[in-house]
Amino acid sequence: MSKAPIFSNHGCRLNAYETEAMKDLATRAGVENAIIVNTCAVTAEAVRKAKQDIRKQRRANPNAKIIVTGCAAQTEPKTFSDMGEVDVVLGNTEKMDPATWTQMAPDLIGMTEPVQVDDIMSVTETAGHLIDGFGTRSRAYVQVQNGCDHRCTFCIIPYGRGNSRSVPAGVVVDQIKRLVQKGYNEVVLTGVDLTSWGADLPSTPKLGDLVMRILKLIPDLPRLRISSIDSIEVDENLMQAIATEQRLMPHLHLSLQHGDDMILKRMKRRHLRDDAIAFTEQASKLRPDMTYGADIIAGFPTETDAMFANSLALVKDCNLTWLHVFPYSAREGTPAARMPAVNGKLIKSRAAQLRAAGDTAVQTHLQNQIGLTHHILMENPRMGRTQQFAEVTFETDQPESQIVTTKITGSTATQLTA
Repeated sequence: MSKAPIFSNHGCRLNAYETEAMKDLATRAGVENAIIVNTCAVTAEAVRKAKQDIRKQRRANPNAKIIVTGCAAQTEPKTFSDMGEVDVVLGNTEKMDPATWTQMAPDLIGMTEPVQVDDIMSVTETAGHLIDGFGTRSRAYVQVQNGCDHRCTFCIIPYGRGNSRSVPAGVVVDQIKRLVQKGYNEVVLTGVDLTSWGADLPSTPKLGDLVMRILKLIPDLPRLRISSIDSIEVDENLMQAIATEQRLMPHLHLSLQHGDDMILKRMKRRHLRDDAIAFTEQASKLRPDMTYGADIIAGFPTETDAMFANSLALVKDCNLTWLHVFPYSAREGTPAARMPAVNGKLIKSRAAQLRAAGDTAVQTHLQNQIGLTHHILMENPRMGRTQQFAEVTFETDQPESQIVTTKITGSTATQLTA
């Protein structure tokens, strides 16, 4: 008896988006009895977890074909092709090609080349496979950019994703129009290096141009959200949108990585500590209800106690609320992996301190919302999110996928209540 393919996703929101695209491609091609593992390469731990998942999938599905793809498959295909459990390894470009999935159909799988991973740096266009409606029933994610032109010393992702390339604005607008017609009340723009959007397009538009165009041409889109951005690349139009467009959500996730200038230089970041602080101060003046998330790495090579203290202080100095803390993990092939390492126990301790500071910031933010009226986008009958992305729980059912206006009555350590 044939079985529909099983998908296992690892890593970022973009990977999850592409997993949805692969489900569509595989279904159209008639793929059966296959396990597709979409891997992440951001840390060595991510690769370890992918390998662990592959072994688990093989034990549970001894007769299925196992197809491994994603960033880890792109950056180290031999690691996965050498695994006895793996039948096929696909690169990030190949996984989005309909022809790839046609050859995975039952009558052709035996003739499939076991390793299909081309040079990702030669790719000049973004995959054209668009998913209308990935996400919850209330919130949809739209990929507008892929790849990265920067070479941070800790990061392997450009070698998994290739150089930056953008989806043309007209294509993005058309997709969001379809999503609004389907009833979605919020759209999130996603990418690997979102603020580089447009650099490869004619007339080199900026992300702010895209945001303003979406809001102008789709007046019935209630809420637009942008995912992780590099604050040093934010353009004037994006700042204008922050100041004037209430439909642009007051929640920015910043790729900060550290709070010490020397470490930022060793990371090969393009901003300094004061740049990050200046950006959040300016954005908060333009939009007083703005909240910030941030990626911060603990224990980067050569990090001293004083350097770490600068990162920890950044939580208050930038008024950060939602932290994504990453204990530094060396990635083979990156310059940082050759730098003097910080003791593993110290890395773990510093990461815990950052997380504790983040927990405190979240609790403070939530307590400050009590008594205020918020517009909540309902993700299920009892839970929704504020414009700043805080979770709100309700005692009675609310209309799912709709925006409800309510007063906040209380808070827990992680949620608001209404």
